[in-house]
Amino acid sequence: MRALHLETHRTDRIGWLRAAVLGANDGIVSTASLVVGVAAANTANSDILVTGVAGLVAGAMSMAAGEYVSVSSQADTEQADLSRERQELATDNQNEREELAGIYVKRGLDASLAKQVANQLMAHDALTAHARDELGISDITTARPVQAAFASAATFAVGAAMPLLAALVTPRVALIPVVISTSILFLALLGGFGAYVGGAPVVKAALRVTFWGVLAMALTAGVGALFGASI
Repeated sequence: MRALHLETHRTDRIGWLRAAVLGANDGIVSTASLVVGVAAANTANSDILVTGVAGLVAGAMSMAAGEYVSVSSQADTEQADLSRERQELATDNQNEREELAGIYVKRGLDASLAKQVANQLMAHDALTAHARDELGISDITTARPVQAAFASAATFAVGAAMPLLAALVTPRVALIPVVISTSILFLALLGGFGAYVGGAPVVKAALRVTFWGVLAMALTAGVGALFGASI
């Protein structure tokens, strides 16, 4: 008896993983940049922390709203396409069968087999067959606005809390280097973790995330030092 061939795929994680990594990355980078920029302007510790907390709350809500609106737009487009496809199946079923068979021919099946496959799939679930093979919509890729909004907001808050905690426990004289160094570490860990969960190269992802975070913090610190005012 042959053993079952079990495979582990990661594409079902794309939706929430993208939103989570984006949220956490934005939380670390934006909050660390705010803290460093305000600290570079020779601001008091209390003002630095207030700015950081305000950035955390505003950023988390902004991420949630942005993800929900953008992913909802995707979902609306998907539903509009599915509605049109449903109508075409009801009014022009034969042409829809030929269209589906043509897709399979382009993928390498001969015409007779493609027609047979199209007929069988449409007999089972015509809308799902066309959604998957004509429109590219499946359970894995379909838009989930609430999931994306929650994942982004929650991970933004977690990411933003890291540089804030570092600032809270660090003496004022060492605040900027400590926040920068710990944030770089957090970004590297985030990039590596996201790559590991998604099955991508860990080192490459960690370096990519770290580079952009360092650039953002450096620019913000420069602005704070240049103007000598809270930003």
